Amino acid sequence: MATPTAPPPTRRHAPPRTRRPGRPRIRRQLPLSPWLFAAPGLLITGVFVLYPFVTTVVNSFTDRRTLIPGRFVGLANFRELLHDDMFWTGLRNSTLYIVGVVPALVVLPLLLALLVQKNIPGITFFRSAFYTPVVASVVVVGLIWVWLLDERGLVNSLLETVGIGRVGFLSDQWLLLLSAMAVTVWKGLGYYMIIYLAALANVPRELHEAAAVDGAGPVRRFLTVTVPAVRSTMVLVAALSSVAAFKVFSEVYLMAGPSGGPAGEDTTLVMLVQRTGTGLTGRVGYASALSVVVFAVTVALMLLVLRADRREES
Repeated sequence: MATPTAPPPTRRHAPPRTRRPGRPRIRRQLPLSPWLFAAPGLLITGVFVLYPFVTTVVNSFTDRRTLIPGRFVGLANFRELLHDDMFWTGLRNSTLYIVGVVPALVVLPLLLALLVQKNIPGITFFRSAFYTPVVASVVVVGLIWVWLLDERGLVNSLLETVGIGRVGFLSDQWLLLLSAMAVTVWKGLGYYMIIYLAALANVPRELHEAAAVDGAGPVRRFLTVTVPAVRSTMVLVAALSSVAAFKVFSEVYLMAGPSGGPAGEDTTLVMLVQRTGTGLTGRVGYASALSVVVFAVTVALMLLVLRADRREES
């Protein structure tokens, strides 16, 4: 008698794996994902920074005009710069602007930051007041100062009232340049004050207390404690303000006019670039050569400031 065979055991399927709640699923990252995130910034930088820079360098070796493509002329534009009196006038005024503006923007915002650093009643109002010129439009600020310093403006009216007489702030070559420097310093005080406030917040209070115990007064503590602690910030402010001062345009343009003051003696290099390269007959090639010189000088200024800082540290 045949023995009945048992049916083969049925294979049970393993239950599906369920993901634990709260545990993120690990996905494979595509190699192009970082570039997709960086693409908008790279595109904007390439279109509005790199492409104009390369185009300016290429145009500096041509005689291109506004409506004429131009041809390659080599270093002719740069040789012409050496014999252009307006170029040397603009270089002189831009250099004088650095000499007059940078020391003030390195020292005065630091003193201002020390004054508004203390938490006393009403100090918030003064911080906001000192920072207001920074957020104001440079055109509005320039026009306000033009109205103040005009021959019939408020400042000359007060000077005439006290018997000094009217002063040609906007008609004298050197007074106009000094007035533009004053506007630049006044507008930049609040910006660099914020930078110094951030640096002063990192200065240990124990250093001031130790210096006070040793008998050091406020001036001595400022020179021996505060200045060394914020020296790197002072170098940063010097580099930023020197580059901005050398490339000044709006303040002098608004106060001196498109002609650059009396006989164009207050023209800066950036004003010369704008005047030479614009219009239907603008010399784009020559203006590009001027722009390359401005770029080279600004880079040299930053390298000099950083080198002086490194030499002082060593």
